[in-house]
Amino acid sequence: MPAGIALVLVLLASSRVFADALRLDSSAGPLAVTTVASGLDTPWSLAFLPDGRLLVSERPGRLRVVAADGRLSTPVAGVPTVHAEGQGGLLDVILSPRFAQDGLIYFSFAQPTSNGARTAVARAQLELSSTPPRLKDVRVIFAQRDDPAGRHHFGSRLVFDAAGNLFATLGERYHERDRAQALDSHLGKIVRIRPDGSVPTDNPLVGHSTALPEIWSYGHRNVQGAALHPVTGALWTHEHGPQGGDEINVPGAGANHGWPVITYGREYVTGWRIGDGTQRADVAPPVHQWTPSIAPSGMAFYTGDLFPAWRGNLFVGSLKFGLLLRVELDGDKVVREERLLTEIGHRIRDVRQGPDGALYVLDETEGRILRIAPAK
Repeated sequence: MPAGIALVLVLLASSRVFADALRLDSSAGPLAVTTVASGLDTPWSLAFLPDGRLLVSERPGRLRVVAADGRLSTPVAGVPTVHAEGQGGLLDVILSPRFAQDGLIYFSFAQPTSNGARTAVARAQLELSSTPPRLKDVRVIFAQRDDPAGRHHFGSRLVFDAAGNLFATLGERYHERDRAQALDSHLGKIVRIRPDGSVPTDNPLVGHSTALPEIWSYGHRNVQGAALHPVTGALWTHEHGPQGGDEINVPGAGANHGWPVITYGREYVTGWRIGDGTQRADVAPPVHQWTPSIAPSGMAFYTGDLFPAWRGNLFVGSLKFGLLLRVELDGDKVVREERLLTEIGHRIRDVRQGPDGALYVLDETEGRILRIAPAK
């Protein structure tokens, strides 16, 4: 379908609710926040299909196609069984960079095992013409070596780089936090793989006898936001700290990002500082940190035309404070923050820029997709 028609469909999806738009103030002028779709159960990730429809993952283990008028499909058939406990379940979903040719999607999920669960990444063909839509030829292309029991810190965001390699962010599963520093473990790591799951030969730890070759960077806690910088092409991420020390990072090849030995975080019960301080020569410092924690989730750089003043800004959802954070940057330095959607006060799980230049967020609290655009 031509891109122009797809854009029209997206605009139609939003125009049906303009009459009920919530008007909010911002530094870019008044905003119109409209509901594109509702009735979702704990939505986690959002992707835009070329024909104007949306693809949404629900953490209990369902994938939905959202029509231009906001109607939800019946659950997509063929989704593998997920460990839908605590923070586990069906997590991120993205399209192949060549989706128009290969019809592939990639998704991450908490995969149940005999010991507990692990974060895994799968790919499959999405057959939209079926009733219901279905996944065909599902193949797990990566799974953590570690599969501890527990309900927390699975990650996980997926991002393709400019070379077509796939980054996957992996939590350290909370009780296994010390393993974030171990190079023979996938816990607390960002990995980089090819679209078929094989290892790129230029990965930083290829050839190291004691390290897993998929590892791109380590010393992470629970990364739930990731995006490529629109100018540099570098991967940017954010991760949850405990009571403090949520971080924005630019994960370097082979870099140690500190957790749990170098961190701004504090223990939940005692409030004592975790680790040996906030700086060390061999640890990459964060670009920015939040104390107290905002519980960040979802991440997108804005490059569209609807908000010219916001081009190059980073947008981050907050689960704890129920808002969307606009982060203004000067290079790799944070110079200003603006808190948006505070009047709504709902957990924001994901944020994406749509093909129409609007911002779309997943309201986890109410199970909605919201569209943010300049007020008419």
